[in-house]
Amino acid sequence: MNQPRRTYLDHAATTPVRPEVLAAMQPIFTEIYGNPSSFYTTGQVAKSQLDAARATIATCIGAKPTEIFFTSGGSEADNWAIKGTASRFAAKGRHLITTAIEHHAVLHSMEALQRQGYEITFLPVDSFGQVDPEAVRAAIRPDTTLVSIIMANNEIGTIQPIAEIGKICREAKVLFHTDAVQAAGAIPINVSELNADMMSFSGHKFYSPKGVGFLYIRSGVRIDNLIDGGSQERNRRAGTENMPSIVGMAKAFELATAEIETNACQLSGMRDALIDSVLERIPYTRLNGHPTQRLPNNANFSFEFIEGESILLMLDHLGFECSSGSACTSGSLDPSHVLLAIGLPHEIAHGSLRVTFGKSNTVEDVPRLVDALVGIVDRLRQMSPLYEPDKLRACPLED
Repeated sequence: MNQPRRTYLDHAATTPVRPEVLAAMQPIFTEIYGNPSSFYTTGQVAKSQLDAARATIATCIGAKPTEIFFTSGGSEADNWAIKGTASRFAAKGRHLITTAIEHHAVLHSMEALQRQGYEITFLPVDSFGQVDPEAVRAAIRPDTTLVSIIMANNEIGTIQPIAEIGKICREAKVLFHTDAVQAAGAIPINVSELNADMMSFSGHKFYSPKGVGFLYIRSGVRIDNLIDGGSQERNRRAGTENMPSIVGMAKAFELATAEIETNACQLSGMRDALIDSVLERIPYTRLNGHPTQRLPNNANFSFEFIEGESILLMLDHLGFECSSGSACTSGSLDPSHVLLAIGLPHEIAHGSLRVTFGKSNTVEDVPRLVDALVGIVDRLRQMSPLYEPDKLRACPLED
């Protein structure tokens, strides 16, 4: 039996390591293998590579090298920013603000703080998944110590008005953190323009290895450590640095930043072609997320009367690898908390599909995917007891 051609369409979950990145990493495994904390020559050569990687990453976001702290990934960076701020400023106040559509690394960190007696405000979003900056302003209290709002949503791709929210927080003298994991390498990021005090990043979202990321912490901002131990990362994050992955991440981020405009044009072209074709050819379908303020590679749909899991299984059988939402919760049978937060009923939220394009995709992938989807959705609906075409009305794109 012939195996179908595999088409990877889940770049929001992870990305393959670029050849240029792998080439930059290889000498670190065998030649520049020293511990950067060691004072002898081999260690100092490694330290020079660490310093260079830090400087490269800082340049990509308009930061200072001393504001970049390496972590094991985006989840650690989120946990550190939230829990480190909460404990550092507990004497000032125990109130934090976030939204209902955050990544689980943020939501679960906030929930952990709730169990410790902190008060968390979970702001609602509109039907496109955007938070109102004025709602942030209204939620800030004298005892608020942190606002944490995702820059670009990992499921529906909606981009938040981060600069405006950051300005509000700066005026209120409240620290502002944003999870920039999905935005990195996809849209331009400049820390001074965005008014952020902290930003979380994860390398494997922009063609770097997994298990490495970083937290930007603005100069002058002090938060408590999350991991105690040695004096690495200027005594703020213990543990010997993952040198090969850090060097690879720096190279990947440098390439992604340089290619943002070109990639955005190519990816958004495929995204828009997919959205137009799906909405035209498959009735009772909704586009989730903002129609314009969204990541260039993200399209998220809800198909009425069917289950997203069934769509994924049938697509996989045909060689298409997509997702129904966050890869971090793909084993859950619960509907997406993001889709529920934008107002979708449970039964429609269950029928979601996320497609995220990347460097391996071409425009030819779009009609192939759409043709497959048309057949799959029709077949599943014919088996669904909820599907009664004669009694139905079209589901509008906008509420």
